[in-house]
Amino acid sequence: MASDMGINRKIVLISCVSKKKESAAAASNLYTSALFVKSLNYAQKQNPDMIFVLSALYGLVPIDKKIDPYNKTLNEMSSKENLEWAGRVTKSLEEICDLENDEFVFLAGNNYRKNIIPKIKKYVIPMFGLTIGRQLQFLGENHE
Repeated sequence: MASDMGINRKIVLISCVSKKKESAAAASNLYTSALFVKSLNYAQKQNPDMIFVLSALYGLVPIDKKIDPYNKTLNEMSSKENLEWAGRVTKSLEEICDLENDEFVFLAGNNYRKNIIPKIKKYVIPMFGLTIGRQLQFLGENHE
């Protein structure tokens, strides 16, 4: 899908986390870890056009979509399963985004972005190479 009139949009992609509420909730409220909460806060302050969660189970999830809790991570999936997941996510992105012109901001670990990045043209990874502790520090110091 092409952006209207050549206007580039900013889309933030946040990876799911293991710490979740015990009942269904909007994706923005389901994940309860400090990293997710701070990442979402950072994402919202970037004034993006869209924010999605990269869910190991559900794929590309709008933050306002209600989903059930689950116990699945890409970190425990095979390379083949990870590629298949990334293919589904990329297909979902293609339906609503312009992979050539929109800018994607990844607030996601390597397993959640490595097979998506080759399919898009413009992206940033603000916390590239940082440990979880340093990511929390980055988000806390600069963006709360």
